[in-house]
Amino acid sequence: MAHGPRVGPCAFSGLPLHPSCALLVCLTAIAVIQFLGHVGLGMVLLVLLARFDLVFPRWLVLLRRMRWLFLTVWLILAYGTAGEAVLDLAWLPTHEGIAEGTLHVARLALMLGCLAWLFTALGKNGLQVALVSLLRPLSRHGIATDRLVVRLSLVMENLREELPKGTWRRMLEGHAETVDGPTVLQVEVPAWRRTDYVVCVCVLVFSIVAIFLG
Repeated sequence: MAHGPRVGPCAFSGLPLHPSCALLVCLTAIAVIQFLGHVGLGMVLLVLLARFDLVFPRWLVLLRRMRWLFLTVWLILAYGTAGEAVLDLAWLPTHEGIAEGTLHVARLALMLGCLAWLFTALGKNGLQVALVSLLRPLSRHGIATDRLVVRLSLVMENLREELPKGTWRRMLEGHAETVDGPTVLQVEVPAWRRTDYVVCVCVLVFSIVAIFLG
């Protein structure tokens, strides 16, 4: 892993952030969203809407790509949750199932919104810096973090870009096209600043409040 051009901070609500801090914020949000109710999810939505111009284009792409998963999850929960059927018709989902399915789909949609913000704010180089910074302590214990960073960055890049139809199937079958790329990954990790620590503390407090109210 070589050192190279410096990657600048990303923007979160007008504040400059270290890429690894942004990744921690995103991962924390994704973890917390799974435990939130309607009030907590509404708070997360308001935060995302504060950067609507930054988040929405990428978010819309991710939502479109996951639409069949949303429908499947909703149908499974709507018809699989016990309760009173809508209009007392046996072939319709239950009221409880509709509420549960809608809640889970909303959680998934907001998780994608967090990823959309991360991908757009950091970009490819920023993601690499964030991964290198967060995984660096593992290298002290003999773990080859360089290869892990490269593979994770490739996975994240595939999530960011909409691949041609059938690409994943060809990859699983071992017939994916080989693409020439750089043999050396150049990354320079900047130091954390006071703003990064303040944002992490604020996100932690926000998460606790959201879980409590949600």
